[in-house]
Amino acid sequence: MYLIQLLLPLYDNTGQPLPKTLFASVRDELVQRFGGLTAHARAPVNGLWCEDDEHAVRDDLVLYEVMTADLNRDWWQQYRTSLEARFRQEQVMIRAQRIEQL
Repeated sequence: MYLIQLLLPLYDNTGQPLPKTLFASVRDELVQRFGGLTAHARAPVNGLWCEDDEHAVRDDLVLYEVMTADLNRDWWQQYRTSLEARFRQEQVMIRAQRIEQL
C-alpha cells in the first residue's frame, strides 16, 4: 500500500490566491480515481526553502492524501505536470511512501 501526498499551494508564483474551484476539481478527480481522500485544509501547511544563499521562500499549502495499492509512476508524472500548469507553479510536490495498513 502507498500513501501519496500532494502539497498544493494556496497562491500562484505571483502571490495571487488560487480559486477554491481549482482545489475542488483536484479533490473530485482524486476521489473518483482512488475512492477517497484526506484533505489537511483547515490550517495551511507552511513550506520554507532556500532558493539561494540570500533568502528563503515561503509557501502556504494544502495537503491532499490518497492511498493506493499500486504506484503508477507514469500517471502521477502526467498528473503532476497537469497540476503545475493549473496551479501556475514551476513545481508541485507529490511524494509517495510505502505504508502498512493496520
